[in-house]
Amino acid sequence: MTTERERLHNMFPDLDFDPQALREKYRSERDKRVREDGENQYIEAASEFAEYADTDPYVEEINRDPLGLNITVAIIGAGFSGLMTAARLKERGITDIRIIESGGDFGGTWYWNRYPGAQCDIESYCYLPLLDEIGYMPKEKYSYAPEIFEHTQRIGHHFGLYDNAIFQTRVKEVRWLEEEQCWQVSTNHHDDIKAQFVIQATGPANRPKLPGIPGIKSFKGHTFHTSRWDYDYTGGDHKGGLTKLADKKVAIIGTGATAIQCVPFLGKHAEKLFVFQRTPSSVDLRGNKPTDEAWYKSLEPGWQRERRENFAAVLFGQEFANDLVNDGWTDIARRIGLSLMNRNADSGNLDMAEIALRAEIADFQKMNEIRARVEAECDNHEAAEKLKPWYRQFCKRPTFNDDYLAAFSRANVALVDVSGSKGVEAITEKGIVANGVEYEVDCIIYSTGFEITTAAHRRVDFDTLGRNGESLYDHWAKGYRTLHGLSSHGFPNWFTIGINQNALSPNMTSMFDDQAVHVSYIIDEVKKRGKQVAEPTTEAEQQWVDHIVELAGSGTASSRFLQDCTPGYYNREGQPTTANVQNSTYVPGIIAFNKLLKDWREAGTLDGVELS
Repeated sequence: MTTERERLHNMFPDLDFDPQALREKYRSERDKRVREDGENQYIEAASEFAEYADTDPYVEEINRDPLGLNITVAIIGAGFSGLMTAARLKERGITDIRIIESGGDFGGTWYWNRYPGAQCDIESYCYLPLLDEIGYMPKEKYSYAPEIFEHTQRIGHHFGLYDNAIFQTRVKEVRWLEEEQCWQVSTNHHDDIKAQFVIQATGPANRPKLPGIPGIKSFKGHTFHTSRWDYDYTGGDHKGGLTKLADKKVAIIGTGATAIQCVPFLGKHAEKLFVFQRTPSSVDLRGNKPTDEAWYKSLEPGWQRERRENFAAVLFGQEFANDLVNDGWTDIARRIGLSLMNRNADSGNLDMAEIALRAEIADFQKMNEIRARVEAECDNHEAAEKLKPWYRQFCKRPTFNDDYLAAFSRANVALVDVSGSKGVEAITEKGIVANGVEYEVDCIIYSTGFEITTAAHRRVDFDTLGRNGESLYDHWAKGYRTLHGLSSHGFPNWFTIGINQNALSPNMTSMFDDQAVHVSYIIDEVKKRGKQVAEPTTEAEQQWVDHIVELAGSGTASSRFLQDCTPGYYNREGQPTTANVQNSTYVPGIIAFNKLLKDWREAGTLDGVELS
């Protein structure tokens, strides 16, 4: 019988590492980071911590009279998902809309995220939506935050959405009025907004979260969350120049995508920077470059959809030969495809076990390169060892940066590894306690991300009350209940743009745009057919729930992958098995999901949706 070692040698004769040893290393590194409290290790930016989410450092607070409106569509959220929904509605001639947004302008995440170095990690030609419709050419392959924010404003101007916007306004409650057959939207300004349709487009990166570290309220120095960067304190702007930190000792907690981008700037200017890391990120080469104007002008109408779909197809292993994006995201998929194309013709029939093994080996090879890059970029050997990520590539969202690793070569930058204690131990009046040592600092910056995969009520700070006053959170108490992840029975004329029971993609703007197209179609059909209300039937909702559960059961390889991963929001902080399988995504992926929605629209029967 052929041993695994012999099989590996036959398949990969030039293999220069021991896969089993790597598997054991990954497992041990995972185990020392898993915490029993899972996602509950984070606390909400609410109540006594509300200042971290409710404060807007970019505009002066307004004090206005309450609005009384009776409109067709209320869209909650003015990030990309809200903007695209409004744009798609206007394309269909539905103009009586209002976009309600807590920030002072369009942008959503890109309104709030103005930290130094902020940049998209999906190429701008795929990420920035509506490029084809507007005719805008991004400056670079990966746009920086100011350009992305400007693009949200550009969308607003192009589609005339500023006249439809209600900024600096927080929704407090959304309630269905049965007699009037409409929704009542209440706000912090005591507005009385009645809308035939409500679209919740608050996005997954909406509410910042904080680490539940003992003593977090006791610190006497300055603190802020990276999504509310305090330039009054640090000085400078998105490009750097944080000169006010020259005499400051600064701590940053969290080393995900945000810290990867802002740490180089903090390290350049702070007197001393302590970076508290539980799990290192995978940091690949950024490889940014200016847009080739001649190439851009040669693109034909429909190019962006083609490019987005190609990106998704490559990532899902459905396309290897023609990788239009050709970046760090698609690198592993290309490697797997090359491995499959180069397999020995005498190897027999290809089976799923071999595909999985070839994918794992390609992953190991990629991560070996990532770890080698750490050594090449960071002169501090002790820090470099701690910066090496020991897990599969997509256990955590990959990051891309050309300056982060080198920042730890600076004498004033210290990496504090807290993996052994599974996190920071305590916060005191003077600073942070980790590994039994107190680090006295002037400022603590929380780079701890958003409420992306936590319970629905934590991601949105208002309640939605449907028929008979039923809370959406109660309706979803035992798991999400939707049709296509976009609407729920008992909540007439209500839709959500998001990540519940539909297909996921790293390129969220593409995902949200197709949802916006679908929702705008339904609303348009209600109007065209002279009806007032659209609502999923109980049968259709249950059928979709059952379908999601069935598909999730078939996705055992994905479940095992996440179970073996280091903790992060992708796997509910190392506890993917605690998640309700009903809350799973659409396993066949974004391309199959979009086709399902397109076929549904083209059938024209509004299957599963009752009009009245």
